[in-house]
Amino acid sequence: MPAETRTDDPTEAVVAAWRAESARLVGALARMTRDVQLAEDLAQDALVAALEQWPTAGVPENPGAWLMTIAKRRGIDHVRRADVLRRKVAELGRAGAGEETGMADLDAQVDHIEDDVLRLIFLTCHPSLTAESRAALTLRLVGGLTTTEIARGFLATEAAVGQRISRAKRTLSEARAELELPTGAERTRRLDDVMAVISLIFNEGYSATAGTDWMRPDLADEAMRLARMLAALAPDEPEVLGLQALLELQGSRTAARLDESGAAVLLEAQDRTRWDQLLIRRGLAALRRAEQLAAGGKPVGRYFLQASIAAQHARAERAEDTSWRRIAALYDVLARAAPGPVVEVNRAVAHGRAFGPDAGLAVLEELGADGLGDSPLVPSVRGDLLEHAGLHGEAAEQFTEAARRTRNESERALLRRRADLNLARVPEAD
Repeated sequence: MPAETRTDDPTEAVVAAWRAESARLVGALARMTRDVQLAEDLAQDALVAALEQWPTAGVPENPGAWLMTIAKRRGIDHVRRADVLRRKVAELGRAGAGEETGMADLDAQVDHIEDDVLRLIFLTCHPSLTAESRAALTLRLVGGLTTTEIARGFLATEAAVGQRISRAKRTLSEARAELELPTGAERTRRLDDVMAVISLIFNEGYSATAGTDWMRPDLADEAMRLARMLAALAPDEPEVLGLQALLELQGSRTAARLDESGAAVLLEAQDRTRWDQLLIRRGLAALRRAEQLAAGGKPVGRYFLQASIAAQHARAERAEDTSWRRIAALYDVLARAAPGPVVEVNRAVAHGRAFGPDAGLAVLEELGADGLGDSPLVPSVRGDLLEHAGLHGEAAEQFTEAARRTRNESERALLRRRADLNLARVPEAD
């Protein structure tokens, strides 16, 4: 576990270790057992063991290695008790004996373990699963989200999401899906879905759908790492490079997205000296490589275009230097290439900044009031545009509505502050 996640409190240490290691645990165990459900059960058993033992025995020096060792031992016990596939017992026994001794230094196994996580993502993107099942299962196994958190993100009931996840695991078992990286045409077929779920993991980390925290940096970091691995796996795919560029350019802003008190800070108010320059350089380098491939005739799509938009922000040393007309033009292209309500909302922001708030409100009007259902995004953007138009009373109403809709406490506090600021600017009646 990274040094910054170490804590003297045993329960906090268990939670930190689980959030950092759960995807690696499930990936490695699924490779060993060839059973996703069993792999998750074994990982959960190790979590319970940590909750029971660490408060009395103390936090181990390498929490991730401890969890892996316990999970493997439970796996061996499970197979022995069930008396099935004696060959698997021997394989697990050899893996347990050989790998437990090497687990003292988890970093020494990082390449192998990272491959297991990427294999797990390709498995959850198996063609036998629906898009909704792929997304839910990936958030559960790779993102480490609870069923409740996933249900909030999908605006669905917890029972429905739980059933969806259970069916997905059963489908993978019935399809005898292998935890191996596909090759050739099969890899190409799954690539779009893999990129989509990596993007989903990043988005949940960058702006959490629920909870007390504005962000979940552990998820965002994991998504960036996976995007880099995917780009290394498919170095001649401009969309994969575009995804890497997009996530790293957006991820570069993490440190500036909270102020000293922990309150959320919007893009235009951020201290850009706090942006991570290494991530910006990596992102721009990946985008340049994608541009070269595109110039050679390779097709590009939403991730390349979104990365091109993010690059406009990254290259602007000050918020007022941002080329909003260029961003608006890129959003116009994106709206044609990958139409959708979220794109339209962001296009409204860009047009509002480039051509005035009325232009942005016109784009938003075409989407309609219920374009994103009960999401807080539409009223928060409408409030922003109304604020720029000087219509502070109407802006306050929209921010209040957005605050009512959000399930994230940090976002709610931000929206309420903006509502209050606009109310304070409403002229008093004579």
